[in-house]
Amino acid sequence: MTDTADSQAHRLGLLVQLEHRARQAGRAELSFVMVNETAQVLAYRQAALWRADDAGSGAGRLEALSGVAAPEANGPYVRWLGRLLGHLSALPPWDQPRLVAAEDLPPDLAGDWQEWLPPHAVWCPLARVGGAPLGGLLFARPEPWSEGERQVLTLLADHYAQCWILTHLGPAGPPWTERFRQRRKLIAGLAVAAVVLAVLPIRQSALVPAEVVAIDPAQIRAPFDGVVDVIHVEPNAEVKAGTILASLETRQLRTRLRVAQKAREIAEAEFVQASQQAMTDDKAKGKLALLRAKVEQQGAELTYAEDLLARSDLTAPTDGIAIFDSPADWIGKPVSVGERIILVADPAKVELEMQVPVAEAVTFDTGAEVEFFRNVSPEHPLAARVVFASYSSAVTAEGVAAYRFRARLEGDEPPRIGLKGTAKLYGPRRPLVVWLLRRPLAVVRQWLAL
Repeated sequence: MTDTADSQAHRLGLLVQLEHRARQAGRAELSFVMVNETAQVLAYRQAALWRADDAGSGAGRLEALSGVAAPEANGPYVRWLGRLLGHLSALPPWDQPRLVAAEDLPPDLAGDWQEWLPPHAVWCPLARVGGAPLGGLLFARPEPWSEGERQVLTLLADHYAQCWILTHLGPAGPPWTERFRQRRKLIAGLAVAAVVLAVLPIRQSALVPAEVVAIDPAQIRAPFDGVVDVIHVEPNAEVKAGTILASLETRQLRTRLRVAQKAREIAEAEFVQASQQAMTDDKAKGKLALLRAKVEQQGAELTYAEDLLARSDLTAPTDGIAIFDSPADWIGKPVSVGERIILVADPAKVELEMQVPVAEAVTFDTGAEVEFFRNVSPEHPLAARVVFASYSSAVTAEGVAAYRFRARLEGDEPPRIGLKGTAKLYGPRRPLVVWLLRRPLAVVRQWLAL
């Protein structure tokens, strides 16, 4: 009698320890406890845990197997067991254990029972309060299950279901109103800090590509349609006023000049001959006015040919440096009248030209500060101030619509013409929230066509 009481007390103690172990287990550990440590209370050979997706649909997955760390998803045993547990989970009742044997199953499941499971099994549904299934546990062994063991499994199934809900859903915690009341000071402080930061004035700025260009350079253009014959200077060479920079092809001009000279000589000879005949011939006297006009016409053509020939040499109008590409790119190239060939610029008179994309353009007034970071030495920025901003945008060579800005550089040593880099334009101070919402508001305005 004493041995029986001690045995029952021992089993009861093991049951209490198992329930305590299940309450303390985490999500992954709880599955291990269900299929492995239940053996401390009840004897069985195999156990499996099934997790249901929908109530009564049979859909779900095999969560854990006894004796293995992770089931092999594509193994024949796991695939057959998954079909078996799915079938059992779709059958009511969902609130109490029931015995399962091969003869209770469809032929496609019963045929493989002897290969994979012992003859006696019990299915223990895991359900919420009200009967909604969470899944279930299958225990199998060679010996039949007693009524007392089934009652123990009923208690364990209810306890496991509660632990499953707490583990997977987590504690409910206090309502949000209580949490808000407990943290109202912190939330109020964060709200005040957010408002202060939102209205904090910051300087608007934009990073844009920039280039050093000359101020009012002299443009050497083609005086007539022709072909570039010779470039007399090198790119970026220092030149003086009157220095010949380039020459156009003159063979056609010289031929035209000789033809004009001969035509004038002929016109003058005809005029002299008619003047002598006019003394005795009234008819010849009437031709004098026409011949005189012809002499003047031929003289004008001769003067024009001489002027074109004289302008075939392109000279520098002022001191400076010659800005152009490689001479090889120009020699032999046909040019049209007015086409620019060379720029002559004063290296001491330079300014910064910037292309500000439309998406980056904010309020940059005349006099706005600019920092120019040269590509060759970005660690030493140059200061400048905006002196010009274009009224409308234009498409750049990169295909971006941008406004053209010019800034006057400050300092005693002007940078080299053609130097490129990045400029940072500074605008007026605006609240931080305006700067953060600038682009979203622009997108909204475009979308709403405002």
